[in-house]
Amino acid sequence: MVNELKILKFPDPRLRTVASKVTKFDKSLEILANDMLELMYKENGIGLAATQVNHHIRLITIDISEERDSPMIFVNPEFEIINEDSHLSFEEGCLSVPGFNEEITRPDNIKLKWQDIKGEEHEDMPSGLLTVCIQHEIDHLEGKLMVDYVSPIKRERIKKKLTKMYAK
Repeated sequence: MVNELKILKFPDPRLRTVASKVTKFDKSLEILANDMLELMYKENGIGLAATQVNHHIRLITIDISEERDSPMIFVNPEFEIINEDSHLSFEEGCLSVPGFNEEITRPDNIKLKWQDIKGEEHEDMPSGLLTVCIQHEIDHLEGKLMVDYVSPIKRERIKKKLTKMYAK
C-alpha cells in the first residue's frame, strides 16, 4: 500500500463530510483507488468510500465477487431511482461501524452514472447486492451512515458501545 490508509470509525465527525466531485483524473487518483481496494480486501469489506479513509472526494471501490477478483472503481457516482415501488432488504454491515449489522431496505431499480479512473463516463442499471452496495457507498459520500437508518435510541447505543470499544 503506497499510502497508509486507516478506516474512520463511527462516531468520527469526518464521516459526516460531504465529498467533492473529482475533477482531476491523474496518477494520484489511481493510487488512492488501488490503496482503497487493498484495504477493503484486507478488512474483508465489499465496498469502501473515500470518505471512510478521510479523503473527501467522490470515489468508491466495490468487489462483491466470491473470489474477490472483480474490483470495481466508481468516480463521481450518482443514481436515480427508476421504480419507487421496487425495494430490496439486505443485512448490511460497514467497515466504519464494526460489529454491527442492520437490515436496511433500499430501492432495487436504479440508473447509475459514473466515471472510470480515466474520466470516461458510464451508465448502467445494476441489480441485487451490487445495487445495495453502490447506494451504501454513495451514502458515505453524502455524509450518511447505515446507523442513520436505525432509531435514535439504537444509534446512541451503538455509538456508546463503539466508543467504549475504541477506548480499550
